[in-house]
Amino acid sequence: MTVRVREATDADWPAIWPIVEAVVRAGETYTYPRDLTEAAGRAIWMQAPPGVTLVALDDDGRVLGTAKTGPNQMGPGAHVATASFMTAPEARGRGVGRALGEAVIAHASRKGFRAMQFNAVVEANHGAVRLWRALGFEILATIPEAFDHPTEGLVGLHVMHRRL
Repeated sequence: MTVRVREATDADWPAIWPIVEAVVRAGETYTYPRDLTEAAGRAIWMQAPPGVTLVALDDDGRVLGTAKTGPNQMGPGAHVATASFMTAPEARGRGVGRALGEAVIAHASRKGFRAMQFNAVVEANHGAVRLWRALGFEILATIPEAFDHPTEGLVGLHVMHRRL
């Protein structure tokens, strides 16, 4: 399977929402409320410029995952990007996260960002932590017991960073 990444359009939202909904309802990786509505999900996920939302597609054009990226802060902090990623449960372990991660890093570099910071990577999300480390991110700090995981209990949130 080839994974192709491109910018999302409004027409992609019906395929993105089931992914966002499944990830949020699971409650294992994001601090979003588990009862997030579709309208609120769309407002959070579909980025306005200077941010961008991406989709990862399989050979048939089916959306397998999505990412959003843009400035981590405003004003004098706007040279550091941030990003968030979600993969459809049935597509995990197939290179979707890596393809999205590489695309986001390339996008941020092209746009002139100097670094990328992830503000809240759940330490129990071992696959994501491994992937981000493999893509050059380091853990700067872990906020202890900052995330209430549905099965692991209180776990830390990593702040991860990499220069671009």
